[in-house]
Amino acid sequence: MYFDDYSKTKRVYHIAPINDLKNILYEGIKYNDKVTYENKYCNFHNFIDNLKPDNIPSWVERKKAIFATMNYREKPNFHSHTVVMALKVDPSKCWIANESKANEIYEPFILKEIDALKGAKKYIDTNGKNLIKEYWRTSLSFKENLSKRIDLKNNYDAEVLILHSVKPEDIEVLYIVSDHKVMEFDKWKRVFCLDT
Repeated sequence: MYFDDYSKTKRVYHIAPINDLKNILYEGIKYNDKVTYENKYCNFHNFIDNLKPDNIPSWVERKKAIFATMNYREKPNFHSHTVVMALKVDPSKCWIANESKANEIYEPFILKEIDALKGAKKYIDTNGKNLIKEYWRTSLSFKENLSKRIDLKNNYDAEVLILHSVKPEDIEVLYIVSDHKVMEFDKWKRVFCLDT
């Protein structure tokens, strides 16, 4: 694993654009505080939530989640101009699901409205719905996952749905990622903050 295990750190990991860091440090993280939420993800989350079975608790709503990971299996390729953070969360207000099931339908879901790609709608209505049913069927509470450790199984790309806001004091900045390198936060400050 890339980071020490949750059993040791009691932290999950979240990535955000560096443009959001000031607000994150002062206000914390909320599910809908990014500019991209409404125009990039809201309808996608609603589609997945609408296929949620009755046995999943009502408080588990993807459209109201902050997304994180338990860890990375190997050294990740972080996106440029992002910040990597460790978050302290309330385990009783988190859920675990297989992110790859949702990610597999994201592009067809977004592109289905383009005339040249309208066949993607049929994929969403058949294969896509089946993938999301599997997404929910294989999901479980964060606490249950801690005993079963589904997140460590092969072919399970665990995403953490954090279903509460994260306060600034529960956020630790780990890395700043540029086009050229990943720098630990303290090292970044030593290089670029000349007056500290």
